[in-house]
Amino acid sequence: MLLIVGRIGRPHGIRGELTVEVRTDEPETRFAVGSVLITDPTALPAPEPGGDDAHRVRVPERLVVEAVRWHQGRPLVLFEGVYDRNVAEVLRGVLLCVDSDEVPAPTDPDEFLDHQLVGLIAVSPAGEPLGEVTAIDHAPASDLLVLRRPSGGTALVPFVKEIVPDVDLAAGRVVVDAPPGLLEL
Repeated sequence: MLLIVGRIGRPHGIRGELTVEVRTDEPETRFAVGSVLITDPTALPAPEPGGDDAHRVRVPERLVVEAVRWHQGRPLVLFEGVYDRNVAEVLRGVLLCVDSDEVPAPTDPDEFLDHQLVGLIAVSPAGEPLGEVTAIDHAPASDLLVLRRPSGGTALVPFVKEIVPDVDLAAGRVVVDAPPGLLEL
């Protein structure tokens, strides 16, 4: 499974540096010199029907970080082979990913990676099914489990110990002790 760690933004300067919108808790590790990132160009607009694709530059499957520096709280990344603004502009909007198999599991038993939680079945403390975790929303106040409810629709559940007292990865379930009305919002 691919985990998104960033999104390429606009070029910075004329030598191929690119701004990166960080989507990881460990940007210093993910964007370190020598890091290999898998690209997902699906965020790019589709070519126009009947357009001239002969001159369209293809996005490489992998990009290697050659240099990185921080500017105004964002990394400016130079990738191998991207040495001018025109080539850099082609990469704008490309998602940068890593393979989940290459990400070590957290050592803290109360810490989980998003891909570990997605797909878990949410149950009440009594064992009643409440839905399936389909995504994690990283909100400013706390992370939220996005549940697909059995009756349709979604519910957002704050991922805090008081509401989610138990996560059992081996059993494929998460216990949600929701206060009244939370799942109906």
